[in-house]
Amino acid sequence: MRSGSIIDDQGKTNIFAIEPQVYVMEESQAGFTKEAENLNGRFAMIGFVALLVLEASTGHGLIGFLTSL
Repeated sequence: MRSGSIIDDQGKTNIFAIEPQVYVMEESQAGFTKEAENLNGRFAMIGFVALLVLEASTGHGLIGFLTSL
Protein backbone atom coordinates (compact mmCIF):
# COMPACT_ATOMS: atom_id res chain seq x y z
CA MET A 1 0.00 0.00 0.00
CA ARG A 2 1.33 3.40 -0.91
CA SER A 3 1.31 6.21 1.58
CA GLY A 4 1.83 9.92 1.34
CA SER A 5 3.60 12.16 3.79
CA ILE A 6 2.76 15.76 4.59
CA ILE A 7 4.85 18.20 6.60
CA ASP A 8 2.60 20.47 8.64
CA ASP A 9 3.23 24.07 9.68
CA GLN A 10 5.16 22.98 12.80
CA GLY A 11 7.61 20.90 10.76
CA LYS A 12 6.15 17.55 11.87
CA THR A 13 5.66 14.76 9.34
CA ASN A 14 2.19 13.25 9.12
CA ILE A 15 1.84 10.00 7.20
CA PHE A 16 -1.56 9.26 5.67
CA ALA A 17 -2.77 6.41 3.51
CA ILE A 18 -3.61 7.47 -0.03
CA GLU A 19 -7.33 7.09 -0.62
CA PRO A 20 -8.40 4.65 -3.34
CA GLN A 21 -10.08 6.05 -6.40
CA VAL A 22 -13.87 5.72 -6.24
CA TYR A 23 -15.70 4.35 -9.27
CA VAL A 24 -19.34 5.25 -9.88
CA MET A 25 -21.36 2.76 -11.88
CA GLU A 26 -23.84 4.24 -14.33
CA GLU A 27 -26.57 1.63 -13.87
CA SER A 28 -28.13 0.49 -10.63
CA GLN A 29 -27.28 -2.93 -9.19
CA ALA A 30 -30.47 -3.17 -7.12
CA GLY A 31 -34.01 -4.12 -8.08
CA PHE A 32 -35.05 -5.91 -11.26
CA THR A 33 -31.69 -6.39 -12.92
CA LYS A 34 -30.97 -9.03 -15.55
CA GLU A 35 -28.73 -10.97 -13.16
CA ALA A 36 -31.38 -11.03 -10.41
CA GLU A 37 -34.04 -12.22 -12.83
CA ASN A 38 -31.76 -14.97 -14.18
CA LEU A 39 -31.00 -16.17 -10.64
CA ASN A 40 -34.69 -16.17 -9.65
CA GLY A 41 -35.59 -18.12 -12.79
CA ARG A 42 -32.93 -20.73 -12.12
CA PHE A 43 -34.11 -21.22 -8.53
CA ALA A 44 -37.70 -21.58 -9.77
CA MET A 45 -36.63 -24.24 -12.29
CA ILE A 46 -34.72 -26.15 -9.58
CA GLY A 47 -37.78 -26.04 -7.28
CA PHE A 48 -40.13 -27.20 -10.02
CA VAL A 49 -37.88 -30.15 -10.94
CA ALA A 50 -37.51 -31.04 -7.25
CA LEU A 51 -41.32 -31.17 -6.91
CA LEU A 52 -41.56 -33.40 -9.98
CA VAL A 53 -38.94 -35.76 -8.53
CA LEU A 54 -40.78 -35.79 -5.18
CA GLU A 55 -44.06 -36.67 -6.86
CA ALA A 56 -42.48 -39.36 -9.03
CA SER A 57 -40.67 -40.99 -6.11
CA THR A 58 -43.51 -40.92 -3.53
CA GLY A 59 -46.61 -41.03 -5.72
CA HIS A 60 -48.04 -38.00 -3.89
CA GLY A 61 -47.84 -34.30 -4.59
CA LEU A 62 -46.32 -31.80 -2.18
CA ILE A 63 -49.41 -31.45 0.01
CA GLY A 64 -49.99 -35.21 0.11
CA PHE A 65 -46.34 -35.74 1.04
CA LEU A 66 -46.51 -33.18 3.85
CA THR A 67 -49.74 -34.61 5.30
CA SER A 68 -48.32 -38.14 5.33
CA LEU A 69 -45.38 -37.17 7.57
